[in-house]
Amino acid sequence: MEHTEKTLSENTIFTGRIITVKQRQVQLENGRQRSRELVLHPGGAAVLPVDEDNNVYLIRQFRAPFGRTVLEIPAGKLEKGEDPLAAAKRELAEETGFSAAHYFSLGQMWPTVGFCDEIIHIYMAAGLTKGEIHPDEDEFISLEKYPLETAWNMCMDGSITDGKTLTAILKAARLLKNR
Repeated sequence: MEHTEKTLSENTIFTGRIITVKQRQVQLENGRQRSRELVLHPGGAAVLPVDEDNNVYLIRQFRAPFGRTVLEIPAGKLEKGEDPLAAAKRELAEETGFSAAHYFSLGQMWPTVGFCDEIIHIYMAAGLTKGEIHPDEDEFISLEKYPLETAWNMCMDGSITDGKTLTAILKAARLLKNR
């Protein structure tokens, strides 16, 4: 059964460089009214680089909301009208220096469905060729290499906590196991 809410009104609270925050008044199925706070995001693309020996390459960078570095796959926001695969290729090159001969879709991830409409398109890259890393001027990252099995264990023991990275590693491990 599909459930729905009827929008009664909506106001923009904040418009920033990346996100827009809206407040929406809705009518629920039972007739009651509620207020919803929504974060609108352009979406993103992320990519898990996997080499011929089943090593994965992750980046470590500082993440302000948590006040610490986070281990994650290369990713970035989509520019208006940008193809997600093109964005994934761009982020792979910028953050790792790699290009890839093959890309495989690992699907989409909706990281925070309770208040945000962000959709992250996730890919696996194979047939890697090393090049020069060229991160954005405000990105300070380090590239780390792990056997896929080690990365999978890090997902399971809580060492890796980033949602897109968990999704990519767990899906890629299953995909590569079934080949």
